[in-house]
Amino acid sequence: MQSIDWFFVAAYFALLIAIVWWSSRKIKTSTDYFLAGRDISWFVVGCSLLASNIGSEHIVGLAGNGASSGMAMAHWELHAWIMLMLGWVFVPFYYRSGVFTMPEFLERRFNSATRWVLSIVSLVAYVFTKVSVTVYAGAVVFRTLLPDTFGSPENAFWVGALTTVILTGIYTIFGGLRAVVYTEVAQTGLLLFGSVFITIFGLSQLGGWGELQTIASENARSFALWRPLSDPDFPWLGVMIASPVVGIWYWCTDQYIVQRTLAARSLRDARRGAIFGGFLKVLPVFIFLIPGMIGYALHQKGIIAIPAKADGTMDGDMVFPTMVASLLPAGLRGIVVAGLISALMSSLASLFNSCATLFTVDIYEKLRPGKSEAHLVTVGRFATGVVVVFGILWIPIMPMVSQGGLYQYLQSVQGYLAPPITAVFLLGLFCKRINARGALAGLTIGFILGMLKLLIQVLVGGNVLTGPAFLVWFGEFNFLYASGLLFAVSVVIVIVASLTSPQQSDEEITGLTYSAITPEQKAENRASWGMLEVGGTIGVLVLVVGIYLYFSFWL
Repeated sequence: MQSIDWFFVAAYFALLIAIVWWSSRKIKTSTDYFLAGRDISWFVVGCSLLASNIGSEHIVGLAGNGASSGMAMAHWELHAWIMLMLGWVFVPFYYRSGVFTMPEFLERRFNSATRWVLSIVSLVAYVFTKVSVTVYAGAVVFRTLLPDTFGSPENAFWVGALTTVILTGIYTIFGGLRAVVYTEVAQTGLLLFGSVFITIFGLSQLGGWGELQTIASENARSFALWRPLSDPDFPWLGVMIASPVVGIWYWCTDQYIVQRTLAARSLRDARRGAIFGGFLKVLPVFIFLIPGMIGYALHQKGIIAIPAKADGTMDGDMVFPTMVASLLPAGLRGIVVAGLISALMSSLASLFNSCATLFTVDIYEKLRPGKSEAHLVTVGRFATGVVVVFGILWIPIMPMVSQGGLYQYLQSVQGYLAPPITAVFLLGLFCKRINARGALAGLTIGFILGMLKLLIQVLVGGNVLTGPAFLVWFGEFNFLYASGLLFAVSVVIVIVASLTSPQQSDEEITGLTYSAITPEQKAENRASWGMLEVGGTIGVLVLVVGIYLYFSFWL
């Protein structure tokens, strides 16, 4: 890092401070703090959706998987079509109900018990899938790019982790969701601009796209988009089953993501923002996954040297930071580093604000109703601070999280958390016979089964559990098939448990399922879209299909 690099990093932080100062002056009510006053345009919604999704763990982990397993993880990055489901299928119900959180929506559809369960499950999920992984990935970037700045690579790791967690916490506490989403607009542009140059410089050093195809073809079994059923990690059938389940949970029911659409100034802006986010969502394949494969090819040709793990294999999570340090010139390196820092901070900020919203609206306000707006904002800020402390406490545990690759770890954990939540939301929207007993049974039993599978998998993988044979088999059972099986079990539990208790009355579920929409609500929904939304939807679908077709036959 040279002076010009530090200049760009400093300029980014100056912009960040200005946005936070402007945002903090507009906070008067809890709606201002948690939903940015419900006054966000579709462009900001779309940028915020991508920036919340693309954190440093995404950049570092996805590039690492590109280097180690080629296009296997592209299926999760082509979920743009699921973002269309968010805009067309889910958002009309969420936005029209005027809720702050997803658990609050479940209470309206079912009862307060389901709200409590989803709130607690969501907070636990954020700890397992976001705090630890996000902060660790950002610290890895600091350790690689600034190895001697703070005395040693280890010092750089800790300084980077602590600094980003604390600074992100401060601006989230003072600025609320408005500061989060508007900084994410700047972060999206910076991240995309910087990352594109990694691809350009990498291909230039490698000798072009043809050379990448040649090297990938030599190891086609590991780099292909579709893998045979015998593949131990990514069999094509497992991918087709599990990927949509995780995608629907993440993009259509997770507070961390959906909160952006709830902050839109109109239903039209919420839907249009989701469609615009779908266009942006296909970009990670080209600016993170493919650079990972380029990094592998450069390493094979001896152009760059990617550090090895203790077992001698290439450390995939070091691919992207090594490419930044080795390939980019001064100045451009600073822009990319600023982009990496912004990615880390945007994901953390979204996480902190979502956790504060869940705690304040779904837990605190339920326990102590009737508090003033100013009091709720104060509680939200305090809750954000508590989450920041948890983020710091997780730092010593983060190195253990990285074993096996950050991104694959992330998808594995999400594969066990997602199925029961996806089942409850889908059945709840499309079947009015599903009731509170079914939803509660599906959420609780599904969550317990998922966490049991995760625990046994970790124990078996760490050679802590070596018997009996059935448990070892269960721990080693492919996470993709396990996710699909858990979804099927959750669906059965929800349906069977619902049939053991009376159906809810039509008055209780009016406007909360597709079969209980009033004529006025249908008219409102129809007025919120036109040819622009239809054309954008078709464009996203064509883009996704085109990418699938190309990479299905590229080797």
